[in-house]
Amino acid sequence: MNEIENKAIDADVGVAFEEFMQAFEAFKDTNDERMGQIERRMTADVVTTDKLSRIDRAMDEQKRVVDELTHRAGRPELGRGGVVSGVAVQHKSAFHGYVRSGEAGALRELEGKALSVGSDTDGGYLVPDETETAINASLRDISPIRAISGVRQVSGTVLKKPYAISGAATGWVGETAVRPETGTPTLAELSFPTMELYAMPSATQSLLDDSAIDIDQWIADEVRTAFAEQEGSAFVTGDGVNKPTGFMTAATVDNASWSWGNIGTVATGVSANFPASDPADVLIDLVYALKSGYRANAHFVMNRSTQSAVRKLKDGAGNYLWQPAHAPGQAPTLMGFAIAESEDMPDVAADENAIAFGDFRRGYLIVDRVGIRVLRDPYSAKPYEMFYTTKRVGGGVQDFDAIKFLKFGV
Repeated sequence: MNEIENKAIDADVGVAFEEFMQAFEAFKDTNDERMGQIERRMTADVVTTDKLSRIDRAMDEQKRVVDELTHRAGRPELGRGGVVSGVAVQHKSAFHGYVRSGEAGALRELEGKALSVGSDTDGGYLVPDETETAINASLRDISPIRAISGVRQVSGTVLKKPYAISGAATGWVGETAVRPETGTPTLAELSFPTMELYAMPSATQSLLDDSAIDIDQWIADEVRTAFAEQEGSAFVTGDGVNKPTGFMTAATVDNASWSWGNIGTVATGVSANFPASDPADVLIDLVYALKSGYRANAHFVMNRSTQSAVRKLKDGAGNYLWQPAHAPGQAPTLMGFAIAESEDMPDVAADENAIAFGDFRRGYLIVDRVGIRVLRDPYSAKPYEMFYTTKRVGGGVQDFDAIKFLKFGV
């Protein structure tokens, strides 16, 4: 992407963000009108309600455009900047030869010299380091849960992590007093196996023969969105069978009875809705259900439909609790905390935990196995060349006290 293209995208981002802010002002005016009608006549005019819904949808679409343009502007470009080692240059050249023509001899030789295992039972070869870095960087931008969670890279297939449920006993003591023996901390061992995630982009031989095509960039562009969508869903609702374990599948318990291994819930007191009176109070209860040490880096997580309902809420002083981002590329906020929008979260319904709140950096761990592999397949879909691209990723809750749910029920 050249300088002229960058300036054009920056200009488009500015225009799209300005239109989004204008839509939000129209949304507030229309919602104020709707609430005034409810106070006066106990019901809102149908025309006003429809208008509010149209503006709400327009805001979502405008936000999508802003996010897309921002991601495009910030997308890392392969082959620009940085010092590249001789081995990296050889690897990249050998990888290009493999992708374009199927010649794998140079790659096998390099892997033999490095004493690395570049293929597994399914075969395939490691992509160049800069291609892997570009894909992983894009995943952080596209995947909402990855962007806010803890991430660990490992070389094996399973990460086992001891976690202290309770620390050693402590206390004050006099200078010459007897020191009582302290208690032993309670440890839990958490296991995070990595599962294989794949994408299979295809290309014609004429595209591969075109020397103007950047093969590394093409592969990165083809697989990043597919990887982000699949892993994003697993991080939320994955059942742990051949995929990561999502935080929404963890056992839950009323927060007043919280214990390790469960995620605490705060109930709205109303089935499938916020309370009719002072609806913001349950969000305050949710925020303060989280210990203070976790709140500094906390995020709300919800889907677009739930966020649409939250946009209409005000505090006791008449201020909207939901506020748009201050600049392109930033997240909107609810009560001062950033919102991560994940379409894999459930809609507001009876007894659904439709809103999550917590420090996901400490609460949820994503485990990436180092290395992304590509296996060239020229046979399965002639005349197309298929590229079976795989990475191994796992995930699960690592601190059950760092995340809380808002339950839309009693």
